[in-house]
Amino acid sequence: MSSTSGPTAASSTYKYLLALGALGVVYGDIGTSPLYAIKESFHHGNNIQIGPDNVLGMLSLIFWALTLMISIKYITFILKADNKGEGGILALTSLINPKTQTPKGQLTNVRRNLILLGLFGTALIVGDGMITPAISILSAVEGLELITPVFKPYIIPITIGILVGLFSFQKKGTSIVGRTFGPVMLVWYSTLALLGVISIVQTPEVLLAINPLYIVDFFVNNTWYAFFVLGSVFLVITGGEALYSDLGHFGREPIKMAWFYIALPGLLLNYFGQGALLLRDPSTAHNPFFLLAPDWALYPMVILATMATVVASQALITGVFSLAMQAVQNGYLPRVHIAHTSSEEFGQIYVKNMNRLLMIGSIGLILTFKSSSNLVGAYGLAVTTTMVITTLLFYVVLTERWKWKTSTALMLCAGFLIIDLAFWSANILKFFDGGWFPVFIGVAGFIVMTTWFTGRRHLRILIQKKIMPLADFLEILKTEKAHRTDGAAVYLNRNVNDTPYALIHTYEHFKTVHKNLIFLSVISENIPRVSQHNRVSVSDLGNDNFQIILRYGYIEQPDIPRDIVGLKLGSYTVDINSLSFIIGKESLYATQLIGMAIWREKIFSWMSKNQIPATDYFQLPRDRVVEVGVQIAI
Repeated sequence: MSSTSGPTAASSTYKYLLALGALGVVYGDIGTSPLYAIKESFHHGNNIQIGPDNVLGMLSLIFWALTLMISIKYITFILKADNKGEGGILALTSLINPKTQTPKGQLTNVRRNLILLGLFGTALIVGDGMITPAISILSAVEGLELITPVFKPYIIPITIGILVGLFSFQKKGTSIVGRTFGPVMLVWYSTLALLGVISIVQTPEVLLAINPLYIVDFFVNNTWYAFFVLGSVFLVITGGEALYSDLGHFGREPIKMAWFYIALPGLLLNYFGQGALLLRDPSTAHNPFFLLAPDWALYPMVILATMATVVASQALITGVFSLAMQAVQNGYLPRVHIAHTSSEEFGQIYVKNMNRLLMIGSIGLILTFKSSSNLVGAYGLAVTTTMVITTLLFYVVLTERWKWKTSTALMLCAGFLIIDLAFWSANILKFFDGGWFPVFIGVAGFIVMTTWFTGRRHLRILIQKKIMPLADFLEILKTEKAHRTDGAAVYLNRNVNDTPYALIHTYEHFKTVHKNLIFLSVISENIPRVSQHNRVSVSDLGNDNFQIILRYGYIEQPDIPRDIVGLKLGSYTVDINSLSFIIGKESLYATQLIGMAIWREKIFSWMSKNQIPATDYFQLPRDRVVEVGVQIAI
């Protein structure tokens, strides 16, 4: 008996530790919503009177939103739609089976549009990544106003100072903060629950809000205003997409445990506690969260809330970094420098350009909107749009991947979509109050990603006209008895069957090649990670010519030297210090030639010039790289 209890206990303990980590990373965003969700729901602009029926109706909306959207949609169903353990809308997009194609092998219009929707949803998350740190940290710091009005002029400077510190810390890595995520959020959720229970005990009738009939009464009594307030109620579930994106870090079971054991009870108890407070004293509606705490606890609560919002912001920033890496690996963004900040946690990465963009965007939002209440107008539209897209893509996965009956899949997804669209419709009403911002960021990001993807496709077509099949070129070398100098050269090759243009270009000019020619192709697979066993494949092309194919998952960073050193290629053993890496470098300029619109060609050309060099992206030794420049009109 003891022989089996040990491993079981150990695995159980490990699962609970993972659940604790998930509590910090996965539920940081949704866990800070109590700071502002109830307050904004009863904001004077919503024209909802603070009376028993309205309070119970609002709480009922919150209860069922958390139950239907998070517990059922995301925890029960969406988390199962993983791509080799990884989640997020890009992973979901990659699960769309591309079998429905035209005879020419092209994607159908429906499938192409679904993929474009997935890209647009990904771009929207970047806008959310700017808003979440701004609104979360600002709402926490605003708690200082309740202590003394003296702090009011310093709210914005303090918030900006925390944001600058948070974004500046990214380059040092998140491993230190990562170890505190779980414990901090455990204290946070425990505090939420405790404050809620104390308030509920004083006004237990608030628990009647579990009855969904209060929602019906709420809409009957408030009509149009009830619909409008859905935009504020949605704030309680804004962490749903972030939850899905972090699937790969912890796995489904720990995320599920953290939700049902800690996060959901803590959130519900606190929301109902705030509702009970409003039933007792409607005048507390301007900040019911902080007013739940006794006066002596305000300072500790502000400090704890600020720590929790930093954790929530950190998690979302890292999530945006992960999406950026996936976009690069899938060919939707140019190469960028991606630094792995932890040798133990793969998901802890740093993307300098994205970090700078998020920091500038967050600070700009603080300076523009000036308060968390004003920022609410900008918050929600991006997430609701992404949730709608997630439901549409999930339907395709249900029918094509999981082989559900169309009627069953349609019934489930239609139910989710009705709720999604209700929240989306309410949030779109806030478009001119700030909702335009994440849409603008989403559209800009979508244009950038589709421009890069389309531009690279056109560029491949143009280059294809200038190159020849690799087999034909090797035959020319053999027929012409080309002079071969000592040494080995690696030519990076996009297409394994074609001759690298850099080799054609140099041979035309110098009529000589290296003794050992190595053609290396890097392939990004449609899975998160490639096992080391399947990483490298080598083909002997004869006459000391070899082909190497390196495969990486879409969340992995290529490292060519690490993966080819020591390879045996005939009589030659790969030695990085004796290799020459030959890379073709295209200089592009926009023209009126058939292709993209000229403004998009200029964007593509600019992006191409400013992308990280292949030397850095593939981690090649700089002193062993030779670049061959080619000018191409697009």
